[in-house]
Amino acid sequence: MGDFFPAVAHDVSQSNARFVEGVSGPAPFPFLYLGAKHMVTGLDHVFFLIGVVFFLRKFRDIVTYVSLFTLGHSLTLLVGVLANVSVSVFLIDALIGLSVVYKAFENLGGFRKLFGGSVDMRAAVFGFGLFHGLGLATKLHALSMDDNGLLLNLISFNIGVEIGQVLVLLLVVWLLNIWRTSPRFETHAWYANIALMMGGFVLIGQHLTGYFMEGAA
Repeated sequence: MGDFFPAVAHDVSQSNARFVEGVSGPAPFPFLYLGAKHMVTGLDHVFFLIGVVFFLRKFRDIVTYVSLFTLGHSLTLLVGVLANVSVSVFLIDALIGLSVVYKAFENLGGFRKLFGGSVDMRAAVFGFGLFHGLGLATKLHALSMDDNGLLLNLISFNIGVEIGQVLVLLLVVWLLNIWRTSPRFETHAWYANIALMMGGFVLIGQHLTGYFMEGAA
């Protein structure tokens, strides 16, 4: 069932899974690479980060929001694996898709229009970071990782994730800064966030479908 509904959010490929399960002892550099690869190829991460930095212009604000996301992501990644926390992969990935929808809707001013305000986005970004980390921890938890060197390998993987995140952000922020010079940026931004929201709904639908089909199997 997992192969029929590939988890584009936190997928662990068969080759990577075989590598992880074959590792015995500390292997910091391979896990560093796997972490960076996961971040760069994880559509949920990329979509969410685009939403987070879309309207941020000050470097200080970008660092603040990304640091909060990183803190949440790192906490649940490490604790989830070390404490042997197990949740439904499909449901947690559906929640991650919801984080993309939430941020795009907030960018469109949806919460202000409906409720006259919104949740402090710093708290929301930290909270969704917790879900993102738990999603990855759930995937890693399903693999037979050797206890010897586990903590070092997890820390290396997490550092790799953050390196990949920095690389993605550098590209995204650079492209956004160029885009903002366009006189039609505000109009284009509306359509871009609608597309981002639709991408989040696709992730939600994909993973909920996988969850219900798994239960019916």
